[in-house]
Amino acid sequence: MKILNKITKPFILPHWSQDLFLSIPRIVCGFLLTSNFGAAKFGLPWSPVDNNLGLFEVAFWFPKDVAQYGGIFALFPAFFAWMGAFSEAIGGLFLLFGFQTRIASFLIISTMLVAIFMQQINNGLWNCLAAMGFLWVAITTLVLGSGRFGIDYLITRKKAIL
Repeated sequence: MKILNKITKPFILPHWSQDLFLSIPRIVCGFLLTSNFGAAKFGLPWSPVDNNLGLFEVAFWFPKDVAQYGGIFALFPAFFAWMGAFSEAIGGLFLLFGFQTRIASFLIISTMLVAIFMQQINNGLWNCLAAMGFLWVAITTLVLGSGRFGIDYLITRKKAIL
């Protein structure tokens, strides 16, 4: 439990305005990941109705795309498709609220590296920019955590008081 507490506890900057400033990219990227990128591939209550996705169901086309990456992705395409869609949809939600931010960031980093180097890099650098943006925000939140403006701060602060 001590390890989970260390992973959860965010780094707090000296002034609340600094934490607020650094929470903006986390919140915006979390919202975009869960509402747009993840919801199109993963069944959530706010997924587009046209996609016909049940709760936590992966879009039918996504495992086929993942299998085209080759290697281990071709051996377990359904697993990697589910993990990628989960990290975007649920990981984005966790980033948005600042809950288990470092764990969500690790999953998003893994997904964005695959998106950059296995999917988009052959289409040119311009097509990699969205994934690179999410990657940089996830790297920052992996290091700093949620800051003062997230559930992680409230959880670890409450534990310290008790």
